[in-house]
Amino acid sequence: MELNINKVLVPIDFSDYSKDALIYSINFIKCFKAELILIYVIEPVIYPPDFSATQITIPPTDSELTKNADDGLAKLIKNEIPSEIKARKIIKTGKPFIEIVETVNEENIDLIIISTHGRTGIEKILFGSTAEKVVRKAPCPVLTLRNPLKGFNYLDEKKN
Repeated sequence: MELNINKVLVPIDFSDYSKDALIYSINFIKCFKAELILIYVIEPVIYPPDFSATQITIPPTDSELTKNADDGLAKLIKNEIPSEIKARKIIKTGKPFIEIVETVNEENIDLIIISTHGRTGIEKILFGSTAEKVVRKAPCPVLTLRNPLKGFNYLDEKKN
């Protein structure tokens, strides 16, 4: 059985951890001559309308969030990804793990490379780890990366 990896999805939240996962993924992509797809998910803000038990979701009406994400991903592609690698970006709105898993199905992704760290603090305690949920729900293999990374000389790649 031959292992073919044609498309690799790397979720980005612009934390240093997710940027390190991107750098780490470049060698996999080179080995398999795969396409790199970066995904950024804008989480809608949930506000309680009053002191009742119900909540409503207010979608981002400000296109500034999307523009900032688009600009940030374009900058990563330009500055961090070698020109011989085919790379593109996807921006979605919703719960990150749901949007990541849906993108896997929509884009026929072969591998997800994701950092186990991202946002921290009370948000992680309340909502759990996005990486953990992706591992449980993804229909394809998921490579999770912890910092500091071991077993791969990604720092040399990062410096070049």
